[in-house]
Amino acid sequence: MKILIVSDTHRHNDSLYKLLERVAPIDLLIHCGDAEGSEYEIADAAGCPTQMVTGNNDFFSDLPSECEFMVGDYKVWVTHGHTYHVAMGNEEIKEEARSRGVDIVIYGHTHRPVVDLEDDVIALNPGSMSYPRQEGRKPSYIIMELDKNGEAHFTLNFI
Repeated sequence: MKILIVSDTHRHNDSLYKLLERVAPIDLLIHCGDAEGSEYEIADAAGCPTQMVTGNNDFFSDLPSECEFMVGDYKVWVTHGHTYHVAMGNEEIKEEARSRGVDIVIYGHTHRPVVDLEDDVIALNPGSMSYPRQEGRKPSYIIMELDKNGEAHFTLNFI
């Protein structure tokens, strides 16, 4: 299973559409919010099931603010993260994930990528496809793949 994880596209979707063509086929697209009204266009372009949540700039969206679902044997929780103070670090969101019995929490908001495989909760932030804020300021995304044994592997990629 191959999953593309993105966030914070802020209605600048050209890079995402090109990426979808390049990494195809994918089995699932996860978007962690701030699509700013282009969520249906993104879902159509993905050509596969999508899981999307609202971000702090998705004012009139009818998307959920967070969602939980299974990917193989992993319980996954997706949220934008701004209500969990992720700009100050990911400990609060990881603690909430633990309280929910979640294996993987996926969030956005900071525009800085994170692949945190330490502890008992995996925390992923794909960064931003449109307005990256990390050193080097390259748009980023994460590919999550389940191998034949169902074990998850994560690759942080830059455009």
